[in-house]
Amino acid sequence: MAATPAAIRTIAVELSTNPYPVVIGEGCLAQLGERLRQLGLKAGTKVLVVTNPDVDRPYGATVLASLERAGLAAERLVIEAGEDQKTPATVGLIHDAAFKQRLERGSLIVALGGGVVGDMAGFAAATWLRGIAVVQVPTTLLAMVDAAIGGKTGVNHPGGKNLIGAFHQPRLVLIDPLVLSTLPEREFRAGMAEVIKYGVIGDPGLFDALETAARQQPATALASREAVGAELLHTLLERSAAAKARVVAADEREGGLRAILNYGHTLGHVVETLCGYGTWLHGEAVAIGMAAAGEIAVAMGLWSPADQARQLALIDAAGLPRQWPPLDPEAVLRCLQGDKKVLEGRLRFVLPTVIGSVEIRDDVERDTILEALRACAQGSELLSG
Repeated sequence: MAATPAAIRTIAVELSTNPYPVVIGEGCLAQLGERLRQLGLKAGTKVLVVTNPDVDRPYGATVLASLERAGLAAERLVIEAGEDQKTPATVGLIHDAAFKQRLERGSLIVALGGGVVGDMAGFAAATWLRGIAVVQVPTTLLAMVDAAIGGKTGVNHPGGKNLIGAFHQPRLVLIDPLVLSTLPEREFRAGMAEVIKYGVIGDPGLFDALETAARQQPATALASREAVGAELLHTLLERSAAAKARVVAADEREGGLRAILNYGHTLGHVVETLCGYGTWLHGEAVAIGMAAAGEIAVAMGLWSPADQARQLALIDAAGLPRQWPPLDPEAVLRCLQGDKKVLEGRLRFVLPTVIGSVEIRDDVERDTILEALRACAQGSELLSG
């Protein structure tokens, strides 16, 4: 499934209504305008590009030039970067820009950035004129393999992550691996958490490929773009995007199967919420959440300590954290009860059974959760009660 560096690969997200392509290829960022015209956008269509300063500096001009060459009327809005900016107030700034540019029902918003930009721009598109088109152009590994695909949009609430949002599928997802050359290593590592997740929940071949790379290289073989290398990177991008596309096509609005994509996220969101947005990157929190979910699964006899050790070894090889932070246990339990995945008062956990398979369980006891978190704390001053 690996591609040569020059290849352009298209993966279809085969929804029953409004299917769309995920295009992956080096240099395709400069083709954005041309590809939008191929999708049927007419010359003169108004386009608002939403980005942040870190992405705008190296790539904003390239995207605007591509849109203008295609005859599209493009403007740019630069918003502040960071998870702490993912609020209704920031979405209001996008709405203000949409009003100023007089975006119409046939207009388009382009999300040029990581998961934060993609979530907010997507939510703004979902709510402007009751829904206009959005195109996702992810610039972080995490957004490429996960956040940009699937139509989940939204912002955070002080009580929890992504509690305000909407499903709004993009018209196109355009992934140019070359933009990862300017991505900070910490952000790259955060994206690897989602890649590991796909291996655990449904792609043992991907998990094996990661393990093979980790065995052939130093201890942090998966911790940077350079260490991973171009060939494996293309494999990770394609297999992760294909995995996400399959699940989304089967369950667009998370009525069942799609919930498996939340592996590591239930407890990861607790880490983000209670530690303060921005303290941990999303992928870092997911890595901590996967380690904790694996510990719960071991305690319940669902999967083996050996498979848990394999998961932890990959998390380590990606240079990701896995130690549970010092949080009050009662605050953890309260935060869990506010999770979006609570159904009829029962919290649902995605728990692994073997590498490549998970179960959704609503029978995890309070004491099991706390004991698992104590184990993951590894002697930190956490969960003393």
